[in-house]
Amino acid sequence: MRELTYYIGVTLDGFIAGPADEVDFYPVTEGFAEMLGSELSDIQPAFVRAGRGEADEPLTRFDTVVMGRRTYEPALAQGVVDPYSQLRTIVMSTTLDDPGHDNVEIVRTDPVARVRELQAEDGLGIYLAGGGGLAGVLLDEIDRLIVKKYPVIAGSGIPMVDHGFRPTSFALDRVRTFDNGCAVLEYTRTR
Repeated sequence: MRELTYYIGVTLDGFIAGPADEVDFYPVTEGFAEMLGSELSDIQPAFVRAGRGEADEPLTRFDTVVMGRRTYEPALAQGVVDPYSQLRTIVMSTTLDDPGHDNVEIVRTDPVARVRELQAEDGLGIYLAGGGGLAGVLLDEIDRLIVKKYPVIAGSGIPMVDHGFRPTSFALDRVRTFDNGCAVLEYTRTR
């Protein structure tokens, strides 16, 4: 069974982006960016991998990315139909037109059912890129969390998981801190 890992940046008060999808307030240093690029190169956008000379490097941890429409649309607005071309791309949306790209699948039906199908397939892990609404729908399917907790309070915005009150437990596996004040926390679901 393939694991679904929700990898996300979040403010101290639990938001992944501002009310208008702002993310430019997250502090990123060169060393922090290097760590992210080297440890999680599978899930870096294709242009980042290319810039690092890793476009043709084999995947080691993930081979599929799942995201919602709002996570996908910024790349699409820039003319990038397949922002994670090294990964099989699944976009959950009832309104988005099919971009007509072989590597991008638009799912208009039940996201939970589609993720369960993906989990049952052979392969590497599945990366949940966001957003908070989709993470809320898929909460029961999330096996692991990698949370980049930034030293910023946003005040409002898009929550990390939008699901209403439903306590869900995870066990802390690892914590690391970095020069930009960010803590990276890794969790496994407790069943």
